Amino acid sequence: MTWHQSHHAVDGVMVHPSSGEAWKHFNSMHPHFSVESRNVRLGLCTDRFNPFGSFAASYSCWPVILTVYNLPPGMCMRSEFMILSMAIPGPSSPGQNIDVCLRPLIDELTQLWSSGALTYDISRKQNFVMRAALIWTINDFPAYGMLSGWSTHGKLACPYCMKNNKAFTLTNGGKASFFYCHRRFLPHNHRYRKDRKDFFVGRVENNVAPSRLPVKNCLMLC
Repeated sequence: MTWHQSHHAVDGVMVHPSSGEAWKHFNSMHPHFSVESRNVRLGLCTDRFNPFGSFAASYSCWPVILTVYNLPPGMCMRSEFMILSMAIPGPSSPGQNIDVCLRPLIDELTQLWSSGALTYDISRKQNFVMRAALIWTINDFPAYGMLSGWSTHGKLACPYCMKNNKAFTLTNGGKASFFYCHRRFLPHNHRYRKDRKDFFVGRVENNVAPSRLPVKNCLMLC
């Protein structure tokens, strides 16, 4: 459980989230938490599956799994070290009401963050107050919208670009389309930016990509 702090990290090589900028930023923002290497850093993952194996039935089940990122890479992604905290079954998807189902888990995580829990460390033969922090949520885009409350539909579906996207409404379908919006992320002198034939007919892409989000905003989105 203390591997994330004791392992030797190679500069420029990321083999574990503890080598990333988000992890280091979290440590700098919460030094009282990071000074205790036994405090737990968690990731939350959820997604829908049909337990009956038939897409004709509308029944759905949402397992909510916690991953412990204190462990080394060879252990933290193995099933025996993942915590199935709850399963949300129902005849249909919980939608935006998933936060009601997650309320007991959120209360426990809040308590572990604020006051911690008295825990016995068998390696050191002593008790200590263990705290926990939820660092990331891991999910696909529709589940991301349910967990975060950000609408993943319409022209503001991208939480990165937000209003700075180039989405447009289809004339016949009436749906938002992000067709060929990726050209703005290419280098300014890239040949695809001036391609008037294979992309939008007669249109040259002169807009630049939106500015990169600061680390603290990325943590908020997670």
